[in-house]
Amino acid sequence: MTRQAKIKRVSKPQKPQLIHWRLYVVVGFVCTLFCSLVGRAAYIQIIEPDKLRHESDMRTLRTTSREVQRGLITDRNGDMLAVSVPVRAVWADPKQVNDNNGFADMRRWQALADVLHEPVEDILDRVRSNPTKRFTYLKRQITPAVADYITQLKLPGVFLKSESRRYYPGGEITAQLIGITNIDDVGIEGVENAYNSWLTGTPSKQKVRKSRDGHVVERLDIIQEGESPNDLVLSIDQRIQQLAYRELKRTTEMNQATSGSIVVLDIHTGEVLAMVNTPSYNPNARDNLQTFRMRNRAMTDTFEPGSTIKPFVVAAALEAGTVKSTDIIATSPGWMRLGGRQVRDPANYGDMSLARILAKSSNVGISKLALSIPVQQLLGTYQSMGLGSFSGINLTGESAGVIQDRHRWSDFERATLSFGYGLTATTLQLARMYATLGNGGTLFPVSIMKLKKPPVGERVISEDVAHDVMQMLVGVTEKGGTGTLAHIDGYPVAGKSGTSRKAVAGGYGDDYVALFAGVAPANNPKLAIVVVVNEPKGDLYYGGSVAGPAFAKVMSGALQMLNVEPITDKEQVQLAGIAAGRAE
Repeated sequence: MTRQAKIKRVSKPQKPQLIHWRLYVVVGFVCTLFCSLVGRAAYIQIIEPDKLRHESDMRTLRTTSREVQRGLITDRNGDMLAVSVPVRAVWADPKQVNDNNGFADMRRWQALADVLHEPVEDILDRVRSNPTKRFTYLKRQITPAVADYITQLKLPGVFLKSESRRYYPGGEITAQLIGITNIDDVGIEGVENAYNSWLTGTPSKQKVRKSRDGHVVERLDIIQEGESPNDLVLSIDQRIQQLAYRELKRTTEMNQATSGSIVVLDIHTGEVLAMVNTPSYNPNARDNLQTFRMRNRAMTDTFEPGSTIKPFVVAAALEAGTVKSTDIIATSPGWMRLGGRQVRDPANYGDMSLARILAKSSNVGISKLALSIPVQQLLGTYQSMGLGSFSGINLTGESAGVIQDRHRWSDFERATLSFGYGLTATTLQLARMYATLGNGGTLFPVSIMKLKKPPVGERVISEDVAHDVMQMLVGVTEKGGTGTLAHIDGYPVAGKSGTSRKAVAGGYGDDYVALFAGVAPANNPKLAIVVVVNEPKGDLYYGGSVAGPAFAKVMSGALQMLNVEPITDKEQVQLAGIAAGRAE
């Protein structure tokens, strides 16, 4: 065999041999794997699908709620008194912060602390104190601008949450009346507290499916139907409220008084048009709130009403029939002894008409009227006019005052009841009494809400008696009366000044309460106003000198705001003639 033939024989390709058992193994493995997958899929989807569905729902199903703002509070003319503004809350997920190495860049945490005005150590402690915790607040009620800055810091595990904050446009002018809410938007004082459930809505809750990036891809079901919040329309007239607060603040500052309050009522409806107090506070800045500034003194603080109660003694005597409006009462020699105690007048006024007794505020004359009727009838008149009971305003903290109920009264105690000692009342109660006198003797419940229709009142004294007493009170603010500083040109005032010494342990101290209460215009009554100034300092402490000027400013301004026409010259002459005739 040649060499060439040998080479050809060697290079001839060999035919591969098939290994059958390897093929069978591979095919069998593939078939087994395929059958296993098919079986597993069938088992999961047909026999036991609930577990997989549950795990899927855990990753994608979420419950969302729609934020509900607190209802608005407005005055009777639609001016805002309380409104909710959107703010944000900053919170952290400590576990997520730690898992994502959130403390790597401490400069961002320092920037966060600076914008929140918090020490950086305090913020870090809240996040580091419990690394497994899933929620902690860092700061609440921050502005949208601060929230945008925090978003740009891109701190892992730090998030923002929507919430609302209450804002009060009236500030300190309406602070004690409107009240405030706490950081969770729950009313804790004033109207906010009394009508909290009415103002608070219920958020709706809905089940949704979200994608990995947090977007809602499917809305599934409504879990809870929400309720919209309700708005409140108060009886307050913000214009009169501002006027009253300005005059009260000026009066208390000028007289260095401890506190004061003013109430303005619509005598035909019992609606509160203004209720102000000093000292006050700014409800929009709550860093240093002082509880004594938050008290609505007009309805919580009681005092002995002094001479402002005398018109109702005259009314009680006229109702009992023991005197007539034209009777003359002898007051000489200007004092009288009752059971070893004396009741005195500043001077010997001699024989006095009922109108002059009120104009000169004679203690002797009014005591004789009180002694002419049974004490229970006098107390009954006080109670029927609203003393010793709640006014119906339905605000938390109102005081009912005190009227003692005893079986035996000395003559001197009966006399002191007639000039405002031995019983206590609030500014609101006294305003209600004068409103009742001004509207002809019908007692209305006091309302802080704007009424849609006139309320149903209760007649407590006859219309003739109420009219007679109103005419008598005009002389108090005219020449020769004790309240001339409360006189208003063009608007005749039926009012009464009062000055009462404050009780201390064992008797009475050297501090006074100065008051003026009245109704105007006397010929066609519209408003009842009471001014109370607590503990004025200096030589002037009488009600006519301290509270009278404030009454005149508030009453005059309020009547003009309500477009009440001044009295005509003819009516003024007629009224002056009637007043002069009663004073004789």
